[in-house]
Amino acid sequence: MFCFQCQETAKNTGCTVRGVCGKPEDTANLQDLLIFVLKGIAVYTEKLKELGVSDRSNGLFVASSLFATITNANFDNERFIGLIREALARRSALRERFLAAYKERKGQDFAESLPDAALWHSDDPSEFSEKARAVGILSTANEDVRSLREFVVIGSKGISAYADHAAILGYEQDEIYDFLMEALASTTKDLPVDEMVGLVMKAGDMAVKTMALLDRANTETYGHPEITEVNIGVRGNPGILISGHDLKDMHELLEQTKDSGVDVYTHSEMQPANYYPAFKKYPHFAGNYGGSWWQQNSEFESFNGPILLTTNCLVPLRKENTYLNRLFTTGMVGYPGATQIPDRPAGGAKDFSAVIEMAKSCPPPTEIETGTIVGGFAHNQVTALADKVIEAVKSGAIKRFIVMAGCDGRYPSREYFTKVAQNLPNDTVILTAGCAKYRYIKLALGDIDGIPRVLDAGQCNDSYSLAVIALKLKEAFGLSDINELPLSFDVAWYEQKAVAVLLSLLSFGVKGMRIGPTLPGFLSPSVARVLVDKFDIKLISNAEDDIAAMMAGR
Repeated sequence: MFCFQCQETAKNTGCTVRGVCGKPEDTANLQDLLIFVLKGIAVYTEKLKELGVSDRSNGLFVASSLFATITNANFDNERFIGLIREALARRSALRERFLAAYKERKGQDFAESLPDAALWHSDDPSEFSEKARAVGILSTANEDVRSLREFVVIGSKGISAYADHAAILGYEQDEIYDFLMEALASTTKDLPVDEMVGLVMKAGDMAVKTMALLDRANTETYGHPEITEVNIGVRGNPGILISGHDLKDMHELLEQTKDSGVDVYTHSEMQPANYYPAFKKYPHFAGNYGGSWWQQNSEFESFNGPILLTTNCLVPLRKENTYLNRLFTTGMVGYPGATQIPDRPAGGAKDFSAVIEMAKSCPPPTEIETGTIVGGFAHNQVTALADKVIEAVKSGAIKRFIVMAGCDGRYPSREYFTKVAQNLPNDTVILTAGCAKYRYIKLALGDIDGIPRVLDAGQCNDSYSLAVIALKLKEAFGLSDINELPLSFDVAWYEQKAVAVLLSLLSFGVKGMRIGPTLPGFLSPSVARVLVDKFDIKLISNAEDDIAAMMAGR
């Protein structure tokens, strides 16, 4: 096993025995093998493209499979064995199509060499682990080549997650799938360094397009997020707790729980569902329960009712946890012992009746806090407040915006973001999206002339909104460069969707970003130096020094 795709990777180098996330070695190996076979699919897709044959039949499958390998999404080995088998079958069909097309166009059989990812095959799952150990990350010996290849793959995982969310709502773009094939196929070739760096930058462009597509999918389906006070207390009814990012699952669950006597609460990254107009019409939508993903062992326990995980982040249960029989997973999420809700049939909805029936027999949630939090400041809503925001900047009431978005994590180093929020001058506004906000969204930070000092745009993919807001402010102030705004980026990262967000910000031309708590372990010193030299990326230090630097525009 070797995995270094998340911020918590052991010693910021790589997990080699068991993932810090809880991922066992055998699961990590199966994920490596799945990606290996997906690369073979990409190779044949590109070979067909060279012959003038377009085949996009595997685009969504590749995206969904990559999504299954992101941190804290799926721990179920049987699911990965099934995905590997399907990938092998899809690759075999694609190979036959390619060989036939080649012979038809060239008048002879294909006789060139192909990478192992396009050739290896086994019908025996007992052989999967052995092969996986030979094709993992460390099979690329050169540190810099490995770094660039994995940067592309890890960024592609984040893109794939957002593409999967959009596709569930019926929004797809061939360009996104084409890039995923190009990215995966590129890792089977000996490419020049500048070409590999170019693919990393292209991943940033594609991340922007994918998040824009998802933004359109969400808002055209459920309306633009609105400024909303979200209840964080509990009611007296039994409840269902839904976590993750999938808004269609949210909608179908609300529909199926109407008049059932069961309330629905969000957790962690599903909390921004409270901002969408389409969901506010449900009187049994009770609000948000708890905080960040890493607190779920205690919060899922105290919730008392069933929990539905629609996407990452899922944390393995501890020995003392008793909620496994109340844990339901769906989509690309999986966990041994949890009940999997099957995918929806064509034209139909998922069946959440088992979740609902269980909820009816459970006691109400145990109250862990009371009050409200405010959010809904996505780009459409902030644009509506643009005049007020611009006037506050011009008058000096707002001196600086701090984009403090991204992912939360469990370690003490994450307290840095709390300290920054607590110690920023009162004339600053925090723009946020993602679960990092749980470090400060419940703090009493006040407002500036009625503008809350924490403007929450929503989920991690809604970091796109923050970039759109920045571009609109740049236009409003007549500036030629986004970096001329009174705006600093102090970004927390944890997993691969955050890497896609990071790449998207680079594609917008943002310079001087601070990221942390650590630089990604998958960056070799040489690759990290390229990012520092080109984009002035900085590692966070301490709250006091970083606040002083940001307020000085550094």
